[in-house]
Amino acid sequence: MIWLLSYLALGLFAGFFAGMLGIGGGTVMTPLLVMLFAAQAGFPAGEILHLALGTSMATILFTSLSSLREHHRHGAVLWPVVLTITPGILCGTLAGTLLAARVPAQPLAIFFAAFVCIVALQMLLNLKPKPTRELPGKGGLFGVGAGIGAVSALVAIGGGALTVPFLSWCNVRVHNAIGTSSAIGFPIAVGASLGYIFNGWGHAGLPPWSLGFVYLPALACLAVASMLAAPLGAKTAHRLPVATLKRVFAVLLILLATKMVFDIFTAG
Repeated sequence: MIWLLSYLALGLFAGFFAGMLGIGGGTVMTPLLVMLFAAQAGFPAGEILHLALGTSMATILFTSLSSLREHHRHGAVLWPVVLTITPGILCGTLAGTLLAARVPAQPLAIFFAAFVCIVALQMLLNLKPKPTRELPGKGGLFGVGAGIGAVSALVAIGGGALTVPFLSWCNVRVHNAIGTSSAIGFPIAVGASLGYIFNGWGHAGLPPWSLGFVYLPALACLAVASMLAAPLGAKTAHRLPVATLKRVFAVLLILLATKMVFDIFTAG
């Protein structure tokens, strides 16, 4: 029961900050899941990070749906872009999960931590790309989608940290860039979740109630709690100094990623 309560608390925490700051919950879910899984019996040390990535990605499958509906209701989703980029997204996520399943935990942890630190620095410095070009054609969007999907699957994010800057760079209004990114997050979550399930299927030593590299008890708690907390975070964003909170949260991300790498190398 204490672990279920821990997953619920993590879901509330990640969902609240995701709703308030517009960041993907996976960046904070993954390192904290690594710590929770490492503290429990029955979780193989060499697969803890893969389980954390797969479970975080499966959680985004549920949270992205609520975000997508809300942005669609406000007319912020550019559906032609979503439909064009989705085939590349699906190919990229499947390739990313295939790679993640075959990369040992230590180098995968370094890649995750490096990506999280880049995202955190972007938040600290408030870096935004200047719009200097237009959206590419179908082939270009397929290639961009494959890249976004692969990286998103490797670090268990909904892709917003990559999709929003790319769309903004291509002269898409910020309002539409965020809405379209939220819609793209759903095929990212679908492809990556299926990939982590497939690549972990039948893997020896995984704990009971695992569906491939997705740990179902954690998924259930995280999905429910984060979906409940995200709207509250979005409302709170209008009452608190979000710029200051982003900086504090960015520092927290760096500390969590560093702690996760330390734990994995120590366990290894």
